[in-house]
Amino acid sequence: IPTDLLIGDGWREGSGPRIPVLNPANGEVITTISNASLEDAMAALDAAEKAAPGWAATPARQRAEILRRCYDKMIANADWLAHLISLEMGKALSDSKGEVLYAAEFFRWYAEETPRIVGELQTSPGGNNRIMVEYQPIGISLLITPWNFPAAMATRKIAPALGAGCTVILKPAIETPLTAFAVAQIMLDAGVPPGVVNVITPQDPGPICA
Repeated sequence: IPTDLLIGDGWREGSGPRIPVLNPANGEVITTISNASLEDAMAALDAAEKAAPGWAATPARQRAEILRRCYDKMIANADWLAHLISLEMGKALSDSKGEVLYAAEFFRWYAEETPRIVGELQTSPGGNNRIMVEYQPIGISLLITPWNFPAAMATRKIAPALGAGCTVILKPAIETPLTAFAVAQIMLDAGVPPGVVNVITPQDPGPICA
C-alpha cells in the first residue's frame, strides 16, 4: 500500500513530518503516511491542471472503459480492501466487504453514464431561435472525504468527476488514508493517466483547503 502523496506521475514523500495511522481497535500504529505541505498541494494542483486538457479531450467511451477497469480491479481485490478498511477504520469485516462492493459500483455506474453525456438542441420559447446546450468539464475538483466510509466516499466523488472529464485532487481523512491510497493505486493500474487523480494528506488542511 502506498503511504506517500500521489502527485502527477507517481508517489512522493511529503514535506512535513510523517503522520501515524492508528488501529482503532488497539491504538497501535499501523504505519505512517506523508504529511502534505502547502507546496505539495500546489504541486498537486499544477499536476491536475497540466493533465486537465488531455483528460477533457479523451473520448467519453475511453474514459468509460477506464472507469470500468477500475470497477473490475476493485472487485478482484475486494477481500484485501475489506481487510484494509477493517484494519484502519474498525468496521466489522462483513461491513467492510459490503462497503467495497458498494464503492466499486460507483465506477461501474459512471462508466455506463459517461457515454451518455450529451448536449441538447431545442427551439427557443419565442420560436425564432435554436438553443444549443453543450456540456463541458468544469475543471479541477477538490474532493474531501470523511473517515467513516474511506472507500465509498472516495469513489462516489472521483468516478463522476472523471466521467465528466475533470481531473481531481483527493484529500482523504488522515485517520483512514490507506484505503484511499489503495484505491488510487488501483486506478493507476487501471489506466488512469498521470495527474488525473492526485491524493494529498495534510495534517493541517486549513491553509490548503481554504
